[in-house]
Amino acid sequence: DNPPGSRAAGVTIGEATARAMLTARLNDGRFGPSPTPYPQAPGIWRPTPPNFLNDPAPWVGNVRPFLVPSAEMLRTDGPNALTSAAYTEDFNEVKELGSLYSTTRTPDQTDAAIFWQDHAHALFNRIFRTLATSQGLDIVNSARLFAMENLAAADAAIGCWNDKYYWQFWRPITAIREADTDGNSDTEADPMWLPLFDPATPICSGLPLATPPFPDHPSGHACATGAFVNTLQNFFGTDKIAVSAFSNKSCTTRSFEGFSDMLSEVIDARVWAGIHFRTADVQGSVLGNKVAHYLKKHYFQPVR
Repeated sequence: DNPPGSRAAGVTIGEATARAMLTARLNDGRFGPSPTPYPQAPGIWRPTPPNFLNDPAPWVGNVRPFLVPSAEMLRTDGPNALTSAAYTEDFNEVKELGSLYSTTRTPDQTDAAIFWQDHAHALFNRIFRTLATSQGLDIVNSARLFAMENLAAADAAIGCWNDKYYWQFWRPITAIREADTDGNSDTEADPMWLPLFDPATPICSGLPLATPPFPDHPSGHACATGAFVNTLQNFFGTDKIAVSAFSNKSCTTRSFEGFSDMLSEVIDARVWAGIHFRTADVQGSVLGNKVAHYLKKHYFQPVR
């Protein structure tokens, strides 16, 4: 039983904490000016088929981070030059494996691609609830886990969106359809190419699949997953805890032997979906890892 008055005291502390957070986030940059339209030049992002939408929240990259000193400190190395061998390799990989009509992508790879299109933050918070129970966390450590994970993911999103609009790199569907403009003799254009993430691909719930309406580099899912996974490793002190999760997008359950297996699959899955070049996924995961490392070094330290 709780001591008399403990529930009321808890409510008072919670309300005070919420007010402090809201005050701390006043004028933090959200809903600020949006980027201007981009030139129709090779390598530069522009709205993509079938809906040709603009980013509904391009201001995210200008929000003041919660943990790291600035979003700019998370800057990635950037996308590969259009005429480089590395770009050619990424281009041909996503063109083949990420095509709506791919004959080399396996059914399991297709399932993984759709599975990971579930909202990353919602999916991982379900995973955290499962881990809090399976690993016997008390209420204090459960709260600590959720706070660490979601603050890391918030800063990863801010850094990721700042980086996206710094590089402004085109999506595979644009790159493949307009490859005759990229100056690379080893990339072949296909004006009719479609990614797996197309309204024609069946899913079990939610909006139809499509290429997300913002630049390719770095991958938002990889940024978030990099932060989530590396924070899990830091919190539990190991990578080797088995995890199973259900996706509301594929209505399937996937199982992983360790936390890093989830990150590896996300990096692959966004290529199999046809919506990211591999470099965008890899560098996104590095960005998320940087946030998790900074959190571990500077925050949530033992006080006794």
